[in-house]
Amino acid sequence: MNAHPHPSELTAEETQSLRVDLAAAFRLAAQFDWHESVGNHFSAALSAEGKKFLMNPRWRHFGEIRASDLLVLNAGDSEVMTRPDAPDPSAWTIHGSVHGARPEVRVMLHCHPPYTTALASLKDPHMKPVDQNTARFFGKLGFDLGFGGIADDAAEGQRLAAAFGNKSVIIMGNHGVTVTGRTVAEAFEDLYFAERAAKILVLAYSTGQPLNVMSDDLAQKTADGWLPYNDQAFAHFDYLKRQLDRNDPSYRG
Repeated sequence: MNAHPHPSELTAEETQSLRVDLAAAFRLAAQFDWHESVGNHFSAALSAEGKKFLMNPRWRHFGEIRASDLLVLNAGDSEVMTRPDAPDPSAWTIHGSVHGARPEVRVMLHCHPPYTTALASLKDPHMKPVDQNTARFFGKLGFDLGFGGIADDAAEGQRLAAAFGNKSVIIMGNHGVTVTGRTVAEAFEDLYFAERAAKILVLAYSTGQPLNVMSDDLAQKTADGWLPYNDQAFAHFDYLKRQLDRNDPSYRG
């Protein structure tokens, strides 16, 4: 499985494959305890300009989402929230705003995993490079420290879209984390490592001892060292889908 350029229109086979991968991401997030009740939201662009995208229906638990459940939405559609099957308001605000403004964002995963959310709750939420996993995100993280409550208005969505800048992962202060990527597998891998990195950092903080923070040069060297390993995201995600297929393949339905 390899990343590919975004065509103007996905084939039916590519669309179904994207649905299956996104459904798998929901199921896996529930298994890893990254979800929160029936909230949080993942999306994936269908069109070249990114405005047409898939997203989970309102208040459907991650643990039961199927490929066929995913909504097809358009960021330019002002009537979306007036319909009986309207998505969650905060999901529409965040994902509609980002997909509408950032065509390069193909996949967007927003949730509140325990350790990244703990990091987002600190006065200084920066991912200090103290090991390989934390250094993976050196220079890759954006920060949104202007939390204004539940993101359910247009201004909040626009601010979040701008907060990404040229970063692919954003720590949302007092809120959670949002990860973007070219494919579901790559975005999921960054979410996986962001939560592991945050766990390492929170555990290191919990000792009360001084952190052994890498120099910027060493952190950058370590971050660059991750680049040749990008394709491990596809191997990992394929493995995880095989586990789902053995235990509960209903996500493909």
